[in-house]
Amino acid sequence: MAAPRPRRADFATFRPMQTRWMDNDAYGHMNNVVHYSLFDTAVNGWLIEQGLLDPLTSDSYGLVVETGCKYYAEMQFPDVVHAGLRVAKIGGSSVRFEIGLFRNDEDEAAAEGFFVHVYVGRDTHRPVPIEGARRAAFEGLLMAE
Repeated sequence: MAAPRPRRADFATFRPMQTRWMDNDAYGHMNNVVHYSLFDTAVNGWLIEQGLLDPLTSDSYGLVVETGCKYYAEMQFPDVVHAGLRVAKIGGSSVRFEIGLFRNDEDEAAAEGFFVHVYVGRDTHRPVPIEGARRAAFEGLLMAE
């Protein structure tokens, strides 16, 4: 039996994002590559807003080492997508972000995905520990599936 679709209550915070005309493909719905772009925009936008990432100057940042997506329902322009964020697991140098994409005001996700980030030093590109404010912020999004 398939797991139920995620609901809005399953996520800790949300980021609204407007779809664009160019997001639709030849079949009239949002192309699957756009889902990954929305995941990336939601996670990195949240990190920047929390003061946890400056793409040009941060001493460390997360590299995506694993990603995935399940598709449940079509989305298309001019839908507004609400990206729900949560953290499923925090390791020593890695974190698993889970993202639900909700079409307009719908309560069930149209898609769900995940990113695993491994935090590396800007100069060394070697894993670094997740500590301090970054760990605390991730713990604030920690939710059980």
